[in-house]
Amino acid sequence: LQVPCAPSQPAAGSESRRFANKHSKKALKASLTLGILLGMFFVAWLPFFITNVTQAVCGCVPAGFFDVLTWLGYCNSTMNPIIYPLFMRDFKRAMGKYLPCCRRSGEPRPSAISLSMRNSNSGPHAATSLKNVL
Repeated sequence: LQVPCAPSQPAAGSESRRFANKHSKKALKASLTLGILLGMFFVAWLPFFITNVTQAVCGCVPAGFFDVLTWLGYCNSTMNPIIYPLFMRDFKRAMGKYLPCCRRSGEPRPSAISLSMRNSNSGPHAATSLKNVL
């Protein structure tokens, strides 16, 4: 049984579907990014932790093999700054803004003063934010 729609309802319905579709694409992209990051973390660090427990129990793991697995874990930390910009537009913009090698030609270089003021709590709003905390 279908109920006829009023003429004003299809526009609102299509807009809500478009919003839901856009939201689901963002959620899918976030899930994909998280899945890749966690997958890389487990691939890099799980062998190390298993070997570490094995070494504690039986002491039969060669030192060279243990070092290789440790460096595999360290490589995971090296891969994160490569993976994040591939999937996150905001991260890519931030890297482009602060790293000279990633900056587009013609973009101004941020000054050290603006960076330090942005990262510090000393400023005109410091007292008001402290009042809000207390």
